[in-house]
Amino acid sequence: LEYHLKRNMENHTKITEFILIGFKSHPGSQLLLSVLFSIMYVVTVVGNACMILVIRMDSKLHTPMYFFLENLSVLDICYSSVITPKAALTFSLGRRIISYNDCAAQMFFFSLFGTTEAFFLAVMAYDRFTAICNPLLYQIIMNKRLCVFMVMGSYLSGCINCTIQTSFTFSLSFCGPKEIKHFFCDVPAVMHSSCSDTFVNDIVMLAVCGSIIVGTALVVFISYGYIIVTIVQMSSAESRRKAFSTCSSHMLSVSLFFGTVFFMYAQPGAASSPDKSSTISILYTIVIPMLNPFIYALRNKEVKVSLKRQLKRK
Repeated sequence: LEYHLKRNMENHTKITEFILIGFKSHPGSQLLLSVLFSIMYVVTVVGNACMILVIRMDSKLHTPMYFFLENLSVLDICYSSVITPKAALTFSLGRRIISYNDCAAQMFFFSLFGTTEAFFLAVMAYDRFTAICNPLLYQIIMNKRLCVFMVMGSYLSGCINCTIQTSFTFSLSFCGPKEIKHFFCDVPAVMHSSCSDTFVNDIVMLAVCGSIIVGTALVVFISYGYIIVTIVQMSSAESRRKAFSTCSSHMLSVSLFFGTVFFMYAQPGAASSPDKSSTISILYTIVIPMLNPFIYALRNKEVKVSLKRQLKRK
């Protein structure tokens, strides 16, 4: 027993790097994936940066809704930057090795920004609920202090979750080939590569991530449930059209985000399907941050008018 314990500790301490083998079964598509990831990352950064600039430069957009959109754009740039550049380099250069410390850091920040995004979506849904269902009290309820508190609370929740997930995952022992069946250090994939019993980790991930995903999703869908009822009861067709056009784009992104994230983290045995994980996780790690500026803002009439006004000034 003493020998096995010592051997286990040696295996744990000797691990200095992992091998990312996501999409390794398709060698002919490596360059294509690298180019595709690079293009999507550039679009993500440029799109979200433009969104931030437009909101900052136009005083008419200094409202709670656009305050949250601005923060979402900052978050999406950070969120995508944790995953996409490393993945693009991995595919183009074939360097699939990631150090133990880099893997832990990538998991920490990915969990931080991913969890914060879930809370942001809930906050933005509540903002739309207040604006449409309680328009007369909107300015009083959604004051600057509450908006800042909501953003800070979202990041704090993300910090708590990422600390729990990263510390629990990297307390496991890693031995054998050290292969991670993913293109980045995601919690289920790293857990799956461990030679320890992951039952406790599975329960913790299901409890913590499941409660966060289900809780924030409930806030979103209950808010939009009330919004839909309010829109249907509006007497003016123009008011219904305007309110619905704002909410429909939000619901598209929300459904895509929570659908994929629920599949990955909020169901039993999430770590046991690593092959599906790589494909599905592209949606919420790369595609959604790229689409958010278009879904949330560029379809918005106020943003397009502001953009045209600023371009005319130039």
